[in-house]
Amino acid sequence: MPATDREDFSFQGIGTDWHITTALPLPPAVEARLVDRVEKFDGDWSRFRTDSLVADMARQPGRYAFPAEAALLGDLYWRLYRLTGGAMTPLIGGSLERLGYDAAYALRAAGLPLPAPAWEGVLTWSGTVLAASAPVVLDIGAAGKGLLVDLLAQELVDAGVRAFVIDAGGDLLASGTGPVRVALEHPYNPAQAIGVVDLQDRALCASAANRRAWGDGLHHVLDGTTGKPVRTAVATWALAESAMVADALATALFFVPGAQLQEAFNFSWLTVFSDGSATYSAEFEGKLFP
Repeated sequence: MPATDREDFSFQGIGTDWHITTALPLPPAVEARLVDRVEKFDGDWSRFRTDSLVADMARQPGRYAFPAEAALLGDLYWRLYRLTGGAMTPLIGGSLERLGYDAAYALRAAGLPLPAPAWEGVLTWSGTVLAASAPVVLDIGAAGKGLLVDLLAQELVDAGVRAFVIDAGGDLLASGTGPVRVALEHPYNPAQAIGVVDLQDRALCASAANRRAWGDGLHHVLDGTTGKPVRTAVATWALAESAMVADALATALFFVPGAQLQEAFNFSWLTVFSDGSATYSAEFEGKLFP
């Protein structure tokens, strides 16, 4: 899609600005389905809403039936929970709330960091059914936005739209287009780029400690084994076939070296550390500036 021949459909959902770029305007019915899909996802998975399934799980234990996407999400989270030794977990929500990243956005810690509960002790995730033996605060933020990007991409394909770019607050999926040049944001200066990636028929997702940060060094990437924010990596990027996988691996890179994750996943990656150094895979499609 040449830059002079693009249509952009923009809206807000799950606390993120969405931009869907296509060659031709989307029919109103398709736009409505996309917005409805985001609202449905939020109504199921948000820990910031009192009417969500996740909020129900936080109030009382029991068995909860989630929509079809739960099966893929649970499998991915379990694999990464094991690979990271419990550092990356969907049960990190209570720890985030304790540090102030709660439904009211208090952004004030209520106490010292606490580890997330052990998955094996409180949660059984079997396909689309989640069973909790105690109230738990589920948080799928490490992979959820990417999953939703994939779900919207499928809606577009089902509507006959073959070429598009979905931008969900910087989590990107390009399909059926020529290369799309994407700047890699400097972790300490959003107005500056440290490099570029030419994205084509893949997803690119990032995670950074400067996003959703508050208080005295607090941010949203917590180690589930300690409940504390990660201090080593400051920004990561992952490229994969699906946005859900890219999104999840961008978080996993805070806990596990990219080369180790490549033994289990087909993706390329870049990690920037707090000392200013960086490592990246041999296949990383980007170019870093000197």
